[in-house]
Amino acid sequence: MKEKEIERLNELKKIEKNIYDKGIEYICGIDEAGRGPLAGPVVVASVIMPKDSFIEGVNDSKKVSEKKREVIYEKILEESIAYGVGIIDQREIDNINILNATKKGLTESIKNLEQNLKDRNRGIDKPEIILVDALTNIDTDGISYESIIKGDAKSYSIAAASIIAKVTRDRIMRQWDEVYPEYGFSKHKGYGTAMHISAIKEYGLCPLHRRSFTGKFVNT
Repeated sequence: MKEKEIERLNELKKIEKNIYDKGIEYICGIDEAGRGPLAGPVVVASVIMPKDSFIEGVNDSKKVSEKKREVIYEKILEESIAYGVGIIDQREIDNINILNATKKGLTESIKNLEQNLKDRNRGIDKPEIILVDALTNIDTDGISYESIIKGDAKSYSIAAASIIAKVTRDRIMRQWDEVYPEYGFSKHKGYGTAMHISAIKEYGLCPLHRRSFTGKFVNT
């Protein structure tokens, strides 16, 4: 690993180091993917990485290429103490709004992480602290948390969660592309690109679209 990358990762782990120095060992990072798209689910990921984890390339998922994200994703899952994912689909996003859907996905991801801890027989029931990207007023089942603005660029744990969330969601959207190929979901992943908006205007909305996000493009 190049010296510059080692320095970057050490910087990214400063928040975790300060927490470890207080005697806390199990830190859970949480982040989401898909709050802004016009179609598809919002995906929230939770992950506890080992104290000595040092995976090359871990970063805010938006700063990592799709190809590299896939490789890093596998390394994160393999090395993680536990992880969980919460997926809230477009219908529920329309029903309860995207912020509440994201918070619900967060709660589900924590529950799934705790089940993963049990399945892997890690000897703990839940993380000791949660680091989350930006969200506040969340249900963490009594676990203390810190909300960090732009946390995916400041915390190793949140960055790892951001990659899990992004890769999981991208895979879902590629699967949907096979069902609705006319919209190009494998290319834009449901975001409001010119290509996507053009397809909506030509073909109308499909069941994957968020009606609360797309009203300005088509009357339905």
